[in-house]
Amino acid sequence: MKVQFVTQFINFAITPFIAFAIGITFFADNKYLALGLLLTGLLPTSGMTISWTGMAKGNMAAAIKMTIFGLLIGSLLTPLYINQLMGAEVKIEMIKIVQQIAIIIIIPLILGHLIQRTLIGRYGMAHYQEKLKKQFPPISTLGVLGIVFVAMALKAKTIFNDPLLLVDIFIPLLLLYISNFIISTLIGKLFFNRGDAIALLYGSVMRNLSIALAIAMTAFGKEGADIALVISLGYVIQVQMGAWVVKFTDQIYGKAEAPIAEQFVHQGIFSLHQSDTLQQAVHLLAEEQIHSIAILDNDEKVTGILTLKQVMNLVAEAKPMHSLLSSMTLTKPILMDIQQPIVSIAREMKRTHNYKVLITNKKGEIEGVISSIDIVEFLNTALDKSR
Repeated sequence: MKVQFVTQFINFAITPFIAFAIGITFFADNKYLALGLLLTGLLPTSGMTISWTGMAKGNMAAAIKMTIFGLLIGSLLTPLYINQLMGAEVKIEMIKIVQQIAIIIIIPLILGHLIQRTLIGRYGMAHYQEKLKKQFPPISTLGVLGIVFVAMALKAKTIFNDPLLLVDIFIPLLLLYISNFIISTLIGKLFFNRGDAIALLYGSVMRNLSIALAIAMTAFGKEGADIALVISLGYVIQVQMGAWVVKFTDQIYGKAEAPIAEQFVHQGIFSLHQSDTLQQAVHLLAEEQIHSIAILDNDEKVTGILTLKQVMNLVAEAKPMHSLLSSMTLTKPILMDIQQPIVSIAREMKRTHNYKVLITNKKGEIEGVISSIDIVEFLNTALDKSR
């Protein structure tokens, strides 16, 4: 909780006031541009927080919690901050802002959770992670691009007549991000280990520009175009800064420790029960294009692994398709803790000649699976980043 508390302290006790000070200094003659900078600094964390933390080999679990806490706290505090800091300068309709936050953040958050639970309940965690989850980010990205396009289009004539306006906006935005980066990096290096320091950095520097844009476009009428222009330019800085930090992570925070299972485990497992049949196993292997299935007993405990090779042998032996899986000889599962280093996993695979292991969490429950190809792909990605 220490890293969570410090991250949210930076997000709501430091960054908003830096954004406010920079805004009123650079945009003294346009309070809505200043409000845009404040709104940029008020809504922390996004999917980028988790993505960049993972690529920099930081604490992913901490990053996920930061994203949730930041979103919820930001939803509650944003109307209050805007009213207290900018209420004397611009017309603030508190009720309208609260309504838009509910529509843009709270309702989608609840619906998203319900849809996720429904999909996992129907298809299982493994199918959700491997097949369904990947379909959502492109939709989200398309929505963000649409909002950015509209925001820029509304100010197209202004930008065309005064191109230097973009430079005038870009400089204070860059100053905000650099200030935030320096503060978060110093605090992280002084008080936290490498993984937590990286999570803290991305949990406090990355801003939820998508939600800030949506609020600007819906809660402030025609003046929202000025606010949205500031936020739109924030994407340029934020993405580049995230990428550069990943590139120089080792120089800033030191070398990462040996990679562990948690960094590349596939969440969930494809499974059947002992009371299921060989026909169901063949169907699942073919439908999901996988090479093995975990077989569970009545207590949902893994009793063994049924591999594609074993299924092919059974088919060659003319084993009846209605045969129960409980009657078959299964491969003994390899269980390894989620904190195990990649080297230990590879050694166990070599020792047992079994190139797929089940990963357990701290409670001893099955968290997911890792195969030899996952290790190869993980190492290849790491080598590409180091070049």
